[in-house]
Amino acid sequence: MILAVSPALIFFGIVAFVVLVAIAKTAVIVPQKTAYIVERLGKYRCTLDAGFHILVPFFDRIAYKHTLKEQAIDVPPQECITKDNIAVSVDGILYMQVMDPAKASYGIGNYLFATTQLAQTTMRSEMGKLDLDRSFEERTTINSAIVAAVDKASDPWGIKVTRYEIKNITPPQTIRDAMEKQMRAEREKRAMIAESEGERQAKINRAEGEKQEAINLSEGERQRKINEAEGRAKEILLVAEAQAEGIRKVAEAIGGKGGLESVNMQLAQQYINQFGALAKANNTMIIPSNLADVAGVIKACTSVVKQVGA
Repeated sequence: MILAVSPALIFFGIVAFVVLVAIAKTAVIVPQKTAYIVERLGKYRCTLDAGFHILVPFFDRIAYKHTLKEQAIDVPPQECITKDNIAVSVDGILYMQVMDPAKASYGIGNYLFATTQLAQTTMRSEMGKLDLDRSFEERTTINSAIVAAVDKASDPWGIKVTRYEIKNITPPQTIRDAMEKQMRAEREKRAMIAESEGERQAKINRAEGEKQEAINLSEGERQRKINEAEGRAKEILLVAEAQAEGIRKVAEAIGGKGGLESVNMQLAQQYINQFGALAKANNTMIIPSNLADVAGVIKACTSVVKQVGA
């Protein structure tokens, strides 16, 4: 049994299929941080942000798709000539972001290629202003100069260059060998300087120690002499005081009862003893004419003792 299908049903089926296909083609979902450029009949119409959108079938089409995220572009190595005529290979990373999708679509054909080439040319220009030694130290300055130049040039393209970072600066092998020798010589020089400074400081320390030792020894010797002098002075004072005390005792004894008679007897005895000793020590001696007048001698000594006692 064959079912007959009317032409009208076929027509409506075709129309329904076409409508479904048109809706599927014109319904657009734009992801987050993405922008679509819509053209109508080949002319820019609008920019679609993130979300769901419906286009006019057969009239509108998505011409460009741009990511609004910050992008990191690898800048290939390139040969640069420094100010001192040294060829070095330099590569880096360029960070950029699409700020105006319409300008990025119609301002330039390929903004990624254009910014990369501009970064390379600016790099060659900046490296040509510096010597090789300074190029390693001035990375921040070079990065800033490249960012300023590329950002200014890419402003009509709707591109914002955020930063540029140099990855490697690679000089030729011969230059690297020379730099290594230079650094080795510099390190040896610093080591010798440090060693000489250490020896110098050691000598200074030893001299300071010897000086301080000499000062301490002289101070000790000075204090020793002062102590000895004070001891001798004190000894002399004590001896003098003892002698004075002894003299006072003798004077008191002489002034007492029987003191004068005792002195006379002592003088007579010492007089005789001294003459006896003189006779033993010498074969020849001179004897006073009044040797027998012992009483006169004692009397004279007694008078002296009396005067001292008075």
